Amino acid sequence: MRLIVARCVVRYTGRLNAVLPESTRLLIVKSDGSVLVHADAGGYKPLNWMTPPTVIEEEPGRLVIRKRAGKTEDRLDIRIVEVLSDVEHDMGEAAALEKDGVERDLQEALAAQPEALGEQLRLVRREWPTDIGPVDLLCRDADDGWIAVEIKRIATIDAVEQLSRYLERITEEPGLGECRGILAAQVVKPQARTLAEARGLRCVEIDLAVLRGEREPELTLFVA
Repeated sequence: MRLIVARCVVRYTGRLNAVLPESTRLLIVKSDGSVLVHADAGGYKPLNWMTPPTVIEEEPGRLVIRKRAGKTEDRLDIRIVEVLSDVEHDMGEAAALEKDGVERDLQEALAAQPEALGEQLRLVRREWPTDIGPVDLLCRDADDGWIAVEIKRIATIDAVEQLSRYLERITEEPGLGECRGILAAQVVKPQARTLAEARGLRCVEIDLAVLRGEREPELTLFVA
């Protein structure tokens, strides 16, 4: 992995055009071809990025990252004014992400009973891979539509953002352009539910003990 801290101007052209004016930024160039542009503010999200497969061209004072996007080409043109630091690190072989016990157990139980998510779903695959990590379950509904399911113990706004990023990648794959998203958790925070619904994502709260048959679901009385 290469980490460059530099004063630079970043220009993106492709499905839209955008310019980041000259400022000091962190450029991350990964061995898989990913390139991310970060500022020292704004949290964990990059200001701009390019996912693999990419072609990276370098010349003095300039990095150009190109990626085919259907019949067009996305292009990230970085003009480097001043390099403050430029280092490379061998990260070795990456260890797989290990979920905590509750999330792992929820994933196993929902993989066996996807209909517990409130639809007639059938499992296609657990840990469906994307270039930013695997989504927990990929299913199909009664109409053969695709559904990506992300599972959390407690679903927060970060979980909504994570599922949104997975869907961005999944819907770029051939045949998966209409994939929907479901966020499943033991507890869904109110802010997360509001954001998810605004983005067309469905939230489902799951009681693991009920799903396992360890206790009966609570009955709700409806009064006319």
